[in-house]
Amino acid sequence: MKRLTPVLVVLVGLAAPTGAQAVSAVSSNWAGYVARPAAGRKLRSVSSTWVEPAVTCTAGHSSYSAIWVGLGGYSENAAGLEQIGTDADCNRSGQAIYSTWVELLPNAPTALSVKARPGERITASVTVIGRDATLGLRNLTSGERTRRTVRVSALDTSSAEWIVEAPSECFAENHCRALPLADFGTVAFTSATATLGARTATIDSGAWSTTSLELQGTRAIFAGSFAQGVPPALALVVATPSASSAADGAFTVAYSERRREIQPREAPTLPGFTGGPPA
Repeated sequence: MKRLTPVLVVLVGLAAPTGAQAVSAVSSNWAGYVARPAAGRKLRSVSSTWVEPAVTCTAGHSSYSAIWVGLGGYSENAAGLEQIGTDADCNRSGQAIYSTWVELLPNAPTALSVKARPGERITASVTVIGRDATLGLRNLTSGERTRRTVRVSALDTSSAEWIVEAPSECFAENHCRALPLADFGTVAFTSATATLGARTATIDSGAWSTTSLELQGTRAIFAGSFAQGVPPALALVVATPSASSAADGAFTVAYSERRREIQPREAPTLPGFTGGPPA
């Protein structure tokens, strides 16, 4: 794959202390939560469980969504990103396609054998010990599971993420764009935790600052024509996380869109899954 150059998101407010309300930020491809400990401290693991969503597809329009947990990637000088998750995509025929994958940037993603179907409960984790990253995914509904340990030369454990993403497509080194986000409805996360030192905590109860990310993108609504003097309208596509529960690490990410006539300012794009169009 072609590595995406990380960029900072636009933050609203000041860094939040442990247990305080998350800082808000906007991205063109990530929605969910990021936890960052103090500089120099390294996270050991991240995990969560979610329900695989059922995407709404429209013939003639491809769209994509990836749901994952990961370590690293949330900085301008990120050395890597260790992530594992599922996809819920739509091909141009209007067919929904579901899959599972693992990716350790800057390497390309690898498909996993575990199936993920709408309504099934998926649990995933990433654990780093030394130079080894162990990534596991289990379908709690079917009982299928996979687990692999990989020696990684460029590990990043400076952040933990629980994310719904619009995957990226790359054309050249450090030149990528977010693909159209699929209408996934709502993704429900539970047991979203990370481990720092010897303590495992939920998103809002750990010794780290927390950022809540809203995804903002656009898609064209082909209802007009520049030749007729009526430009096509745009839909503002948004994926919004709810507040998270300090008690059990539960939150949701909800898809929505609304029509608008003016091209909005493009939100920053973060590194992440580059699965590309489904077959």
